[in-house]
Amino acid sequence: MKTFQQPLTKKEEELYLTRLQEEDGEKREEAKQILIERNLRLVAHIAKKYQGTEVEMEDLISIGTVGLIKAIMSFNRDKKSKLGTYAARCIENEILMHFRARKKCSREVSIYEPIGTDKEGNEINLLDIIETEQISTAEQIQMQQDIEDLQNYIDIVLDEREKEILLMRFGLRGQKELTQREIGEKLDISRSYISRIEKKALHKLKIALLGK
Repeated sequence: MKTFQQPLTKKEEELYLTRLQEEDGEKREEAKQILIERNLRLVAHIAKKYQGTEVEMEDLISIGTVGLIKAIMSFNRDKKSKLGTYAARCIENEILMHFRARKKCSREVSIYEPIGTDKEGNEINLLDIIETEQISTAEQIQMQQDIEDLQNYIDIVLDEREKEILLMRFGLRGQKELTQREIGEKLDISRSYISRIEKKALHKLKIALLGK
């Protein structure tokens, strides 16, 4: 794994948070970038909890970084909480949201389906990341209906390239589930381009589902 920069000291963190909230233009953007870069070690630490799942470590860090950015941009210093504590929750939530989205795209969902192991070697199943309390029959029916709607919207709202990539990415309709890197090698396009198409396709599906 790449080496990340050391975390900011408390004094440095306060300085850049102040600049982020009070400055504009280049100074504000610089403060944002420093806060992101100097907290990437935290992202990697949290992502390690989910090593052994079907998501590559590099992807977990990318997903966690989205949560970090959200934390930095929404952090409220008036609440007297620490940025690290708040960011850790946002990072983990972003990773768990990704697992939920992946499983919702599957044709069949079993709440007991194993998805890997945590850093202690304990098996993680879908029930662990969806919720801790029992899912009602009505919720299971609604979940199944959402999955069926999602399958229909794949054909309706996505173009052929988006559809092709999403089916491979999530192992839908008999396709083998592949990582972004594997899809890129298969289609001879970059991983970053695959990532952009995947995000765009998922956004289209989200809009379609919310508007149904």
